[in-house]
Amino acid sequence: MNFSLITSAALSQKQPAAVLFAFEKERLIGPAAFRNLLARIGPKEFRGAERQLLLLHTAGKLAPQRILLVGLGARATFTSETMRRAMGLAARKLRDSGLERAAVQVSADHIDDSLSAIVEAAILATYNFHQFKPKDDNATELKSLTLCVPARADLKAAKRVVAEAQIVAQATNYAREIGNLPGNVITPRVLADYARALAKESDIACTVLAKKELEKGSFGGLLAVGGGSANEPHLIVLEYKGVGADTAHPIALVGKAITFDSGGISIKPSDKMDEMKFDKCGGVAVLAILKAVAALKLPVHIIAVISSAENMPSSTSYRPGDIVTSYRGSDKRGVTIEVLNTDAEGRIVLGDALVYARQRGAKTIIDFATLTGAVVVALGSFAAGVMGNDEALQEKIRASGQRTGDRVWPLPLWQEYKDKIKSDVADIKNTGGRYGGAITAAAFLAKYVGETSWAHLDIAGTAWTTDDLPYLTKGATGFGVRLVVDLLRRWS
Repeated sequence: MNFSLITSAALSQKQPAAVLFAFEKERLIGPAAFRNLLARIGPKEFRGAERQLLLLHTAGKLAPQRILLVGLGARATFTSETMRRAMGLAARKLRDSGLERAAVQVSADHIDDSLSAIVEAAILATYNFHQFKPKDDNATELKSLTLCVPARADLKAAKRVVAEAQIVAQATNYAREIGNLPGNVITPRVLADYARALAKESDIACTVLAKKELEKGSFGGLLAVGGGSANEPHLIVLEYKGVGADTAHPIALVGKAITFDSGGISIKPSDKMDEMKFDKCGGVAVLAILKAVAALKLPVHIIAVISSAENMPSSTSYRPGDIVTSYRGSDKRGVTIEVLNTDAEGRIVLGDALVYARQRGAKTIIDFATLTGAVVVALGSFAAGVMGNDEALQEKIRASGQRTGDRVWPLPLWQEYKDKIKSDVADIKNTGGRYGGAITAAAFLAKYVGETSWAHLDIAGTAWTTDDLPYLTKGATGFGVRLVVDLLRRWS
């Protein structure tokens, strides 16, 4: 989608449509012909309520052929997320009405935030996954938006905001595209190929450890989980060093990427098992974050570690009752795990990756995983759970979530939860039982991070959606990409 910036009013543009945003119970201003058009609208047709749309034909009385009124709700409750939702609905309405171009009026208030939200939402809302289905020849594509800013706006700064928002939104769609791919198409090896391609195009260092290297390094957790599949596990490592970055304090982004999760021997119910193609979304988000960070040239040093496997039942699968030894790295010995449930595999593969990240010198670790159904019970699909050992880091993540709409909410990580995963026969067991399951899973991960500043994001409820949302369609959401890019932009 193309974006252009001008310092003229949207109502003066000869376009198929002009998009105007309206607060609830506040009067829109404009030329007499526009006021006359509004006078014919009944209060129930449009009052500016949030998510309310009304498309009007101007019958040649104004420069645009149509006007799309978009409600923002009450001014007092307006946020950037309000604008994202409104623009997402508007973009789809334009497209579904057969319109390829439109002018969008940008308010004088908080121009940068509004521009960023408008651009992100337009790109995200019009994404469709159609790799395996022919495109409808009659479908319209929204190709360009003219963003109309006030005359006093700094156009140079505004263009930079638009360009950066495009990078972040396109990276999010990159994560959605990979996330939507089924398990027969994307395996750990194929995901590693995506990482290599990203590294090549973005000047990022990439190392991939396949089965032989994992065996040599004694990555016992990843090997155990991937042992039941013909598709061998891989550890994917990417490193980005931005100009001016503090290389003494690298940030590690660690992702779980189970390309398909059957549950293994502790097999899942067949209902909705197809959704387990999304169990790779934590690792995919890490890839997309690196893509955006490199394009934005952020002055940060990032080590990305993605643990990828396919969890399948077979004669070579790990079993309930097995004891697995995690990757040791520079530790005296690897953590031993009593396996009680092979479907609690994500924490096992993350354990290896967390130790590896520490060995590479990470001073801060943020991990992403579609880890537990328990977090969905706790928070639904409206926020990811965040836990860890650094409250200041968690608060920074929460603040970025509020700004970007990738919301997170903290859960406690008290000693009582850690006690739940103590094992009689090993260091820890891989499940602490039904209650507090999202937290006991985080307690398992805490065993691997030591004193390193760490935050864990359980994105099981937010990584994909089964409903169309204002600016996200059904399927993978790319959750975490916009959040962490915002966090890293403010890191210094």
